[in-house]
Amino acid sequence: MSLTHEEDLPEPMAVTGTVKWFDPVKGFGFVLSDAGGVDILLHVNVLRNFGQSSVADGSRVELMAQQTDRGVQASEIRSIRPPVGVQTTLPDIAGLDREEIANSPLVAARIKWFDKGKGFGFANVFGNPEDVFVHMDVLRQSGLSDLSPGEAIAIRVIIGKRGRMAAEVHAWETVSSTDEHSSPD
Repeated sequence: MSLTHEEDLPEPMAVTGTVKWFDPVKGFGFVLSDAGGVDILLHVNVLRNFGQSSVADGSRVELMAQQTDRGVQASEIRSIRPPVGVQTTLPDIAGLDREEIANSPLVAARIKWFDKGKGFGFANVFGNPEDVFVHMDVLRQSGLSDLSPGEAIAIRVIIGKRGRMAAEVHAWETVSSTDEHSSPD
């Protein structure tokens, strides 16, 4: 079923699609449904309810959509998967085994600052005073497009050529509480 007319969407409907673009400064973006039809508005508040403040262009999403007086809008995010094929150019991470990174623990952290224009920022892991470098490429690989100061995240930290750096970043709320690696210990 394509999402083209009001009568197509009388009740919220499960939709799978791809993020066309999302601008965290503007607070919205659009999703293209796999079924075709009109673009689906994705508001930052819907993302925040899922536990993220941004999403990378090209990410795959499962969501609930409904017709409103302003068009078809996402009302709930059910899952987000990072874009396929995003590669990092960071030498510290480019040569690493993805499975090895995935097996390292997720640790709780907060964003100290992040400048999307510069393409990097820093986080602080709870209980550790050392900064952790966070690069834009790592965000994109993780399905995020921006981070805000104070934002809670879960990261996998490696020791790179220039010190501690995030090799993977997740919005804190999306990390399963049953995952043994998600505790801030």
